[in-house]
Amino acid sequence: MSLLTRSARTLFLGELLYGMSLTLRYFFKRKVTINYPYEKGPLSPRFRGEHALRRYPNGEERCIACKLCEAICPAQAITIEAEPRDDGSRRTTRYDIDMTKCIYCGFCEEACPVDAIVEGPNFEFATETREELMYNKDKLLANGERWEPDLAARLEADAPYR
Repeated sequence: MSLLTRSARTLFLGELLYGMSLTLRYFFKRKVTINYPYEKGPLSPRFRGEHALRRYPNGEERCIACKLCEAICPAQAITIEAEPRDDGSRRTTRYDIDMTKCIYCGFCEEACPVDAIVEGPNFEFATETREELMYNKDKLLANGERWEPDLAARLEADAPYR
């Protein structure tokens, strides 16, 4: 840039006018920010949030105690104990996830042959103590019941890519 051009820009406040025009241009455009606690942004069907155990429509829990999720978990955050039922099938007596260890990799969800354990859309589960982040079977089943419509829709949307 020549000395004359730089002097003219400085004299006529070119950078300032350019900045003001940019501000006015964005002032009248649609806002891109959201009011977070009251408005939520869209989530991908593949988002990995809080874990949940699902049930079949007849109310029976889906988990067949194959322990694939426990075996594949790289953080060793899942603990499963199972015993046979009267009808000969196996079901879990204990299903614990230590959410302080969990790295939300999604391997447990991918390993499950019956879509029993899933990672749902909930990302707002902050607690005050570590003990509240030790999820047992009852807490996981309650999460599944609470989020079942969202979980089913998410799995259906992701089904073509599995």
